[in-house]
Amino acid sequence: MIPSSLTPDGDLPEQPRLLLVDDDEVNLLLTAIALRERGFDITEATGGEQALRMMAEWSPDVVVLDAMMPELDGFETCTRLRTMPGFESTPVLMLTGLDDEASITRAYQVGATDFFVKSTQWSLLAGRLRYLLRSSRTRIELERSKARLARAQDLARMGSFEWRRGLGGFTLAAEALRVFGLGNQDSLDFIGAMRMVPREDRKLFLHLLRDVIAHNSVLVTDLAVTLLDGRQRVIHIEAEPEFNEQGNASGYTGVLQDVTDRRMAEDRIRQLANFDALTGLPNRRQLIWRTERAIEQARRMGHEVGLLLIDLDRFKVINDTLGHAAGDELLIEVGRRLRACVRHSDQVIEGMLESVGGRSHRTLEAVGRLGGDEFVALLPEVADERDAERVAERVLEAMREPIFIAGQECFVTASVGIAIFPRDGATVADLLRNSDVAMYAVKGQGRNASALYSPQLAGRGRENLELESALHKAIERGELVLHYQPKIDVRGARMVGVEALMRWQRGNTLVPPGEFIPLAEETGLIVPLSEWALREAARQAKVWQLNFGFSDSIAVNLPNRLFERSDLVEHIHQCVSAYGVPHRAIQLEITETGLMKDLQNVIPSLHRLNEVGVEISIDDFGTGYSSLAYLTTLPISELKIDRSFVRDLGITPQSSAVVTAIIALARSLGLRVVAEGVETLRQMEVLHRLGCSVMQGFLFSRPLPPDDLERWITQTVLPRKAPWITQAETQSLEPLPPTFRPGGALR
Repeated sequence: MIPSSLTPDGDLPEQPRLLLVDDDEVNLLLTAIALRERGFDITEATGGEQALRMMAEWSPDVVVLDAMMPELDGFETCTRLRTMPGFESTPVLMLTGLDDEASITRAYQVGATDFFVKSTQWSLLAGRLRYLLRSSRTRIELERSKARLARAQDLARMGSFEWRRGLGGFTLAAEALRVFGLGNQDSLDFIGAMRMVPREDRKLFLHLLRDVIAHNSVLVTDLAVTLLDGRQRVIHIEAEPEFNEQGNASGYTGVLQDVTDRRMAEDRIRQLANFDALTGLPNRRQLIWRTERAIEQARRMGHEVGLLLIDLDRFKVINDTLGHAAGDELLIEVGRRLRACVRHSDQVIEGMLESVGGRSHRTLEAVGRLGGDEFVALLPEVADERDAERVAERVLEAMREPIFIAGQECFVTASVGIAIFPRDGATVADLLRNSDVAMYAVKGQGRNASALYSPQLAGRGRENLELESALHKAIERGELVLHYQPKIDVRGARMVGVEALMRWQRGNTLVPPGEFIPLAEETGLIVPLSEWALREAARQAKVWQLNFGFSDSIAVNLPNRLFERSDLVEHIHQCVSAYGVPHRAIQLEITETGLMKDLQNVIPSLHRLNEVGVEISIDDFGTGYSSLAYLTTLPISELKIDRSFVRDLGITPQSSAVVTAIIALARSLGLRVVAEGVETLRQMEVLHRLGCSVMQGFLFSRPLPPDDLERWITQTVLPRKAPWITQAETQSLEPLPPTFRPGGALR
C-alpha cells in the first residue's frame, strides 16, 4: 500500500505524516514538538490499541512505536500492524530505552523496519526517519517495477532462467515455469525440460548447446516442445554467457518465450505469400523462386532442369456451365492429381539448400498453380528430355479419369508444354515463355497431348504475333476486300444472289480467310472486320444496282457475338441508308452451331432484323444440333445444306437421305434451301432431282472480285456458254410440286 502523501517518483513530501505512539506523555510531548519543528506532521497515540484503531481508518507515511508500553507494548503492536491489509510494508521505527541485542533482535522479528534508542538527539532521529522514508520509497518502486515486469513477462509468455557451472545448475523463474505450463510450486530441471523436446529435435539442440558453451557464444534458437498436458508449443530461447572476476565463464543467463502464436501467424503469412489459397499448391511467386534455385544448382552441378506448363482444355466451358464453385472444386481435384505425378515437396528453407546435402535441390520438385487453369511442374534434375516427357505422360494419364463435381461426371484434358534448361532458356522467364509456346502448339494440334519446345514452334508463334499486329492495321490501310460467290438458280440459269467472302490483300499476297479469320475470332478483331464487311457489302450492292440493275441480296457471314449487340439493327440501318439501298439488300448468315450456342441472346436481334426486312440464313445446316421447335418459331428465311453432305451425293445413299430430309424440312417450314459446295454436274443433277434448284459452288464460279463477277455475268451467264447451263437445259427433270417455286419458298 502506497501512503497517499508519498510520491514515489518525486522527492519526499515537505511534511511526512507520522504516527507517534508512547504511553509516557512527557516523552510523547517532547518528541512530537521536536519532530514538528523538523518538518513532520505528527499524530499522537498513547497506546497500542489506540494506534491500531486510528490506522484502521488512516494511513501514515511512517510509524514510531515505543517498545515498552502497558497492556499492548510496541512489539505486539507491530506484530498486529503487519497483519492489517495495506500495512505490510509501512516503515516502522521502534523507540526503546533498552540498548541490548535481545530487544533489537525482537524488534526485527516482529517486523520493525529499524530501531532507535531514546535520547534527546532529535536531529539524528529526524534524519533516521527520512532515511526510512527514502528506503521505503525505493523499495516500493522496486516492488512496482518487479510487478510490472512480472506482468509484462506473463503477457509476453516470457520468463528468465539461469545455468551455473558446478553448484546451482539450471533454475527457472516463476514466469519461466508458466511458459512450460507449470505453477510456482512446481520444479523443472534441465533433464525434465529436454524430455519435452521431440527426440528428432533433441539431438540437434544438444549439439548446438555444446558448441555454444565451448565457444562462450550467444545462444539464440527456437525449440519445439510438447508440454505435460500434451500441447505443442514453440519456445524461443536467448542466453548470454556470464564471467567471474577472473574472466572465466561461470554460466549463462537468458530468457524463454512462448512464440507459438507468432510462429503460427508467420507460417500463415508465409503460406499466403507462397501458396495458392484454393489448391494449397505453390503459387507463381514460390514457383519462380524454386525455379531460380533449381537453375542455380543446375549451373553448378551440370545437370538439366525441366519445366512443364499444364493448361486445362476447355475449362471455361465447365466454369460457365456449372458455375464458379464447381470450377473451384475441379481445380482442387486437378491440383491433387497433378501433385501425385511428381515428388512434390511443400517445404523449402530459403537460403539453406547447400547445408542439407549435395542433392538438396531435389526438394524443390513440385507442382504449382501459375494462375487460372494453368499449372506448372518443376523438375529440378532430369537426365534428358525423355524424363520430362514421362512426367508429362503421367499428367495426361492422371487427367483421363472422370471427375465428379456438382453431382455430375466431367472429363477434362490438358495440354502440356515442355521446356528444358539450359537448351530452351537460361532464365525462368525464358523457360516459362518457351513452355507456353509449346503448350499453345499442342492446343493448335487438337489438345490433350504434350510437346517439347523447339525454335520452329517459336517461329510460328512470332508469325502469329506479326499476323495479329498486321491484322489490326488492315482495316485502316484498306487491305481488306470482299470476293463474291454467286448463288445460282439452275432451273432458270440465272444468279439470284451472292455471298460475300472476306479476303486480305497483304502486300502482293492474298491471304485466305482460313488463315486470319480464326485469329480474328480469338483476338476479338472479328467484330470490326464484320462491321466493315457490312458497310462494304451495302456499297457494292449500290454499285451493281447502278451497273446492271442488281436487286438481289448480298449475304454477309456474321459471328454470333455480333448478334448479341443491341445496336446491330441500327448499324445495318446506317450502312444501307448511307448508300441508298433497301434493307433486303443485306442478308445475314450465322452458322447453325453459333446459333444454338447462344440462342437466347441471339433471338431478340433476329426478330428486330426480321422486322426491318433483313433476312437470316442458317449456314452449314445439318452439322449442328438444332431443335426443330426453335426452327418453327425463329424468323429464318433460308437454310444452306453443308458441303459435307453435297460432296457424297450420288455416291452414298446416306448423303442423299440427309439432303432429302433437309429439303423436306425447309419445304414444310416455308424456307428457301441452298446447296453449298457444288463442284460437279452429277451433284447438280442429283440436287435438282431432289428438289433443290438454288446452288453455290466451284461448278458455277469461284469467289470473284466485284469487277470479275460482272464480267462473269456478261461473258458466261448471259450468253449461256457454261457447261452447267447446257446440262440444266438438256437434262430431263422430274416435275416438282406445283406449289414449290425455284429457290425453295412457298408461293
